[in-house]
Amino acid sequence: MRAWRVHSLGDPAEVMSLDEVEQPTPADGQVLVKVRAAGLNFPDVLMAMGQYQERPPLPFTPGVELCGEIVETGQRVLGSPSGGPGAFAEYALMDAAAAWPVPDAMSDEQAASLYLTYQTGYVGLHRRAALQAGEWLLVHAGAGGVGTAAIQLGKAAGAKVIATAGGERKTEVCRSLGADHVIDYTAEDFVPLVKEITGGHGADVVYDPVGGEVFDKSRKCIAFEGRLVVVGFTSGTIPQAPVNHALVKNYSIVGLHWGLYRKHDPARIGTVHQALCDLFDDGAIAPLVGQSLPLTQLPQAMAAIADRSTVGKVVLTP
Repeated sequence: MRAWRVHSLGDPAEVMSLDEVEQPTPADGQVLVKVRAAGLNFPDVLMAMGQYQERPPLPFTPGVELCGEIVETGQRVLGSPSGGPGAFAEYALMDAAAAWPVPDAMSDEQAASLYLTYQTGYVGLHRRAALQAGEWLLVHAGAGGVGTAAIQLGKAAGAKVIATAGGERKTEVCRSLGADHVIDYTAEDFVPLVKEITGGHGADVVYDPVGGEVFDKSRKCIAFEGRLVVVGFTSGTIPQAPVNHALVKNYSIVGLHWGLYRKHDPARIGTVHQALCDLFDDGAIAPLVGQSLPLTQLPQAMAAIADRSTVGKVVLTP
């Protein structure tokens, strides 16, 4: 079969090659799936560069989420490959207990976009931030894969959503997903606008996958007893939180590493998957697939993700 492999750490375009490799053989508790679509995520880029918290042994096949067809049964399932990455290939192994059924009405591309960002968004907003109906939710990078999921999940929870995005194309994406207010951060400072929009109240929950200056500014417009959810650092800068400021303003800084639930609370993933499927069936969420590309174009897709020129999710199809 064909599979992309990272042979050394560095620029993905330089360290990856599309190789002919042996088709994997499932062990006990595993299933072999034919990959129908694989979702691309920012951690895939970081992993290839050696800048992610998980460092698979070289060489490895990148890709941490997929929609596949179980070879033995033909059932469509979604989730992560067994033991880590491995989705950017024609076949992959999945743990049978963590191969989640795909709703009939969901496309392969949407299914490959549901697992990481929507699980992360649901756990982040409901479990970590305890988002309530009627609260103000500020979503940064609202047009990306993480942000589009958070906008939809926030609206489904009954929140009033403010989204930030860069440029007319991306702000329009946020509006189309139901954001109540959209701020173009390339043209305006979001801090005074959030204060104005909320009547001086501030954002009850901030969903921040960017870090850096965005995190620092978010502290200035967070509400009393607000929750600032740290999702990631696509800016490349990890902010330093002055805890005296959190004390004075009475807000919480909440870490969100969804992958830890697979170790510490695995049952929650199945519960959240069912909740997400119910929301999809009700029409409350629908993963936004910005691009669907052939598997051969993975290096180009990774470059687009890295320079933040994409909207929604980018999906590769073998």
